[in-house]
Amino acid sequence: MPTYRLTLAYDGTDFAGWQSQRAGTARTVQAAVEDALRTLAGGARVAVAGAGRTDAGVHARGQVASIELDAAWDPPTLVRALNALLPAEVRALDAAAEADGFHARRDAVGKLYRYVLDTGPFQLPTRRRLAGHVPWTLDETAMRAAAALFVGRRDFASLASSGGSVKTTVRTVSRSELTRESSDAPFATFVYEVEADGFLRKMVRSMVGGLIAAGRGACSVAQLQAALEARDRRAWPAPAPACGLTLVRVRYRSGASGAEDGTGVR
Repeated sequence: MPTYRLTLAYDGTDFAGWQSQRAGTARTVQAAVEDALRTLAGGARVAVAGAGRTDAGVHARGQVASIELDAAWDPPTLVRALNALLPAEVRALDAAAEADGFHARRDAVGKLYRYVLDTGPFQLPTRRRLAGHVPWTLDETAMRAAAALFVGRRDFASLASSGGSVKTTVRTVSRSELTRESSDAPFATFVYEVEADGFLRKMVRSMVGGLIAAGRGACSVAQLQAALEARDRRAWPAPAPACGLTLVRVRYRSGASGAEDGTGVR
């Protein structure tokens, strides 16, 4: 059975996350992709394995999925056929043949997430599906210092939400950077990007929650560091809303990746 890697983009606003749930209980991205593939496979179920189980409301520009099909497909034809069947909120950006045994989640060695945060007295309506929002003016210097706390190999138990089933809460963060995308008083937009070998449930949103807390002066950077070291979720600020978060890229040892432009490693 030929194995394929799919790179997917989706607007997660109206989905209950990536992972399929019991039949009829919720609309998920994985189920939408499997429904489209079932049509292409003549009614047979095609299992779809995603690189990451994005939460409800979280978006993707480079989610990766692995599938096995009964027959060989030309990758561009497979992309066109899938996009003709997928709902408007989901699109296949790229498809590629892979070696037998390739698995989108188990073979991944890194993921890049991006969080977009608007600030100001209110949020523009056109931004509400794609960016988080807080009404406060945030201290960029404090937020950058908070972002630096995450770099390196750390135990991120304080940032993990309940409901996960991981063996360890230790992760290695290779990049944690905050930039100011725009500033048009009284509005400003910040973009936070973080790359690691893996992430815990709601970990990135919790990271952003910590940046917000430091930026508004609700806690100091030293207090955040102590909360991180406490390994206690109750010590950490609340996570930021899901709407601002996007899975941008998944990296693999082979050099292949799901990227936001659908063309591989950038």
